[in-house]
Amino acid sequence: MTAPFILERKTRQRQGARRRQRGITLVELLVVLAILALISAIVVVNVLPERDRAAVRKARIDIGVIETALDQYRLDMLRYPTTEQGLEALLNVPSDARQPENYRPGGYLRGAVPLDPWGNVYQYRIPGDRGGAFDLFSLGADGEPGGEGLDADIGNWSES
Repeated sequence: MTAPFILERKTRQRQGARRRQRGITLVELLVVLAILALISAIVVVNVLPERDRAAVRKARIDIGVIETALDQYRLDMLRYPTTEQGLEALLNVPSDARQPENYRPGGYLRGAVPLDPWGNVYQYRIPGDRGGAFDLFSLGADGEPGGEGLDADIGNWSES
């Protein structure tokens, strides 16, 4: 007699436990989603501008590295590469180089000429239009000359 009584008691306990367990309500779900949306908005507002500032800083660093390589090229070859030779002269001896024997083995840049943070090639022009021996610049986020903000040109004439 005790076995059916124990079995019946366990069944009642399970049913009581099921009644006490309830799922989340729609209101609770909406509150959680609202909190997640708020946190996402805060992150986006704070992180995206930093990404843009980092792209500008990277462009300035790249320009500094390429500028140093151009100066080293000039020390060895006694002049800067022509506009026609371009930045590729930092990787391979130009076919029209005056003193190819002075060219540094392995070139002046490791790997390849870097692209700007927006995936465009850096522009090189000699003589420079901005008072320097040469102009080395990125056309900014829009890839077009001029512009403001992220679209502004970033060059070896730019102030930090």
